[in-house]
Amino acid sequence: MKDVSGKVAFITGGGSGIGLGIARALVEAGAKVALADLRPDHLSTARDAFASRGQSASVHTIHLDVTDRAAFAAAADETERVLGKVQILVNNAGVGIEGPFKEATYADWDFGLGVNLGGVINGLQTFLPRMRALGKGGHVVNTASLAALVTMPAYMVMYVASKAAVLALTEAIRGELGEENIGVTVLCPGPVRSNIHELVKNRPARFTQHAAFQAAAERLAQRVPSQLWMDAAEVGTLILKAIRENQLYVITHGEWRSAMVARHEAMLAATPEKLSPGLIESLRKPDEA
Repeated sequence: MKDVSGKVAFITGGGSGIGLGIARALVEAGAKVALADLRPDHLSTARDAFASRGQSASVHTIHLDVTDRAAFAAAADETERVLGKVQILVNNAGVGIEGPFKEATYADWDFGLGVNLGGVINGLQTFLPRMRALGKGGHVVNTASLAALVTMPAYMVMYVASKAAVLALTEAIRGELGEENIGVTVLCPGPVRSNIHELVKNRPARFTQHAAFQAAAERLAQRVPSQLWMDAAEVGTLILKAIRENQLYVITHGEWRSAMVARHEAMLAATPEKLSPGLIESLRKPDEA
């Protein structure tokens, strides 16, 4: 998608942080954007910010819990009614869930995976049929994490498991969607100034939590984003470039390169060198032979 001008984008987690940074880049490039977010306060602030730039006509805000599939469909209908058919989908909403692995409950897993992975799946299931029906191609951006590329401690297992799944999912669908002129990008951000630490405000009541995870969320809420962290506007610029050039990977930081290399070298070292001729061919589907 060389030119995003006039295109309609739908961004989850679009009210602040990375989602808002991507929205700003797209609006500046001429796109119209639906900002979907769980937090009405974030949506209000974002709406005011675009209004101050004279860009209100390019933005529409929608309250959305990405784990709610019926609400997702309603949000898609609303976007089409207000802005037009969506050709750019940014599945960005996420929660930085962490806590002691040995005290995790099903509700903690359901929340972490439901937002970080389920939200991506719900976005794809909702919008891809509409993109295909429109027949004009498009682009999908899924937000994973740099944490999906390195070995992380057990207290982040829900976050890492969900983000690693988003990475693998995105890699898997790229080829098939490319045949329909739909580009695919996976964003793997490191430290970015955002509101992901506000987990305690972003957990719906139905996902009850163990006291240990409540305490972890409250500690996380005290974290102050450092000025050393990347500005979300810079991430937006990177994603705009990725959409235009159909880049698969966007990785924001190089500080963990050595950890990535060590992990992959360990995998390669554990991989047998003895090969069985014809094994891979035997796994192909009949129509691929």
